[in-house]
Amino acid sequence: MSNEKKDFVISRLNETLKNGNQVYWVCPNIEATEDNDESVTTSFNELKNKIKGYKVGLLHGQMSSDEKDSVMQDFLDGKISVLVATSIIEVGVDVPNANIIIIEKANRFGLAQLHQLRGRVGRGSLDSSCVLLYDKEDCTDNETAVKRLQIMRETTDGFVIATEDLKLRGPGDVIGQRQSGFDIFKLVDVRRDFELINDARSVACDLIENDIEKVKKLIARWFKNFNL
Repeated sequence: MSNEKKDFVISRLNETLKNGNQVYWVCPNIEATEDNDESVTTSFNELKNKIKGYKVGLLHGQMSSDEKDSVMQDFLDGKISVLVATSIIEVGVDVPNANIIIIEKANRFGLAQLHQLRGRVGRGSLDSSCVLLYDKEDCTDNETAVKRLQIMRETTDGFVIATEDLKLRGPGDVIGQRQSGFDIFKLVDVRRDFELINDARSVACDLIENDIEKVKKLIARWFKNFNL
């Protein structure tokens, strides 16, 4: 949903909280910046004023460990109905009763991060929902951000999401620290030739398993001083 519908989302939250549901509300920043006024502090204050009769909690990385543990325990115990947090909740959080997650400025998150965040809900027996609030202005000239949101809407399959993420970001270094960029291979396009890569892997595994001597000869042909 466009961020213009934020008030509508909040009004719907007031209705769903009556059923005992718990909600994650995720923001990209701890504090507001010049180009982004969506932060946990501003959203926390807004939700406290607009959601009546239910406790709203705050969680971010600048809090002490004791504070974070206390807030998460209150959320787990059902004392907090809406937890406003940064992506700190991305991993290590399991609250079965939390079945709704709302991500503000979702267009600013990567695909892997969005998938991890969405995985915080749906851990119990209740049907779960994920609402991605995006900034229309930010997305106007950003085709990649729009594509990420479309992928998130179309699938919950982590393997499909990882594949599409690779196509969007590029593979980076096969051996090294760079996590995105351009292909380094002369013939294969990692973002395009998935079937070819899978076939090549199958052939390589078959050769290693069934004809190791042929593999040694091939390696010796291409790498004269290489020993297997």
